[in-house]
Amino acid sequence: MWDFSFARGLSMVMRTAPFVGLRMLVYFGIAFAYLIAVGAGGVLGYGFGHFGHNPDSPGIGAFWGGTIGLGLVSAALYFAREYILYLVKAAHIAVLVELLDGKDVPAGQGQLAYGAAFVKTHFAQSSVLFGVDQLIKGTLRAFFRTINFFTAFLPVPALQQMIRIAEAIVRMSLTYVDEIILAYLIRTRTTNPWDTAKDGLILYVQNYKHFLKNAAWLSAFLWLLTALIFLIVVAPFAALAAVMHGGGMLWALAFAVIFAWAAKAALLEPIAIACLMQVYFKTIEGQTPDAEWEQRLTTVSTRFRELGAKAAGWTLGPKLAEPKPS
Repeated sequence: MWDFSFARGLSMVMRTAPFVGLRMLVYFGIAFAYLIAVGAGGVLGYGFGHFGHNPDSPGIGAFWGGTIGLGLVSAALYFAREYILYLVKAAHIAVLVELLDGKDVPAGQGQLAYGAAFVKTHFAQSSVLFGVDQLIKGTLRAFFRTINFFTAFLPVPALQQMIRIAEAIVRMSLTYVDEIILAYLIRTRTTNPWDTAKDGLILYVQNYKHFLKNAAWLSAFLWLLTALIFLIVVAPFAALAAVMHGGGMLWALAFAVIFAWAAKAALLEPIAIACLMQVYFKTIEGQTPDAEWEQRLTTVSTRFRELGAKAAGWTLGPKLAEPKPS
């Protein structure tokens, strides 16, 4: 079974209500941006479609207009992801780490300032935090490719399909690992984020089976809850599909998916992080990074080698002053 307390994770997140509100503002804002961009693009495309000679042109135009709107918002979100990580996710994780350790944090809006100050103290630039995050993800992808190599030795197609399903579950369960290692950086009050990320990764992979078991259970819980949210929101969107032209039901389903994703990112993701933090810090307590696992990661991952190079070249450490609760 699992080794985390879902109730404790939920309680921790409830105590960070200002961050939950901020996440809702950000992620539901993104969802509304998708809605407006796709809707406006569909209307414009439908209008331009009337200039065509094909009777299906308005519907085709609406489809492509909506697609272009979807692409524009996705591109904007791609460029904003660094700042979402820095200003929203990392600051929230910093407060959750303090709560996990039983420390006092401010209530109300002062909590937002506290978390932001904590992150800026230890990660002076968003590019540093984002760079660490990307190298962690790249290292994990490379590592888990090496432990799933046995599919090549299973000639029976049915067994190969079962292994692929299992691998998909494993990949899905890795969603929050980079944020758990970010919590490790925050908890250790890192002065060299690249080097501390190396240690956090090694500690993770030397216990990876234990972590995967818990992450898989948690992923199942979260996706069931996300599916429930989807079923709740799809009905009103389907009702609106009647007034849309050209693939209205398809867009209704797309909007329902977007809003279910927003709810998952705003409400469920912090609970997952709080739960996995419990498992990670309890498991690695008293452990030190194993040199054999470090060598294995160095061999299989260019991203891990890059992490090591950046750690060796790190000279500008952050200030050590801690933000004061207010």
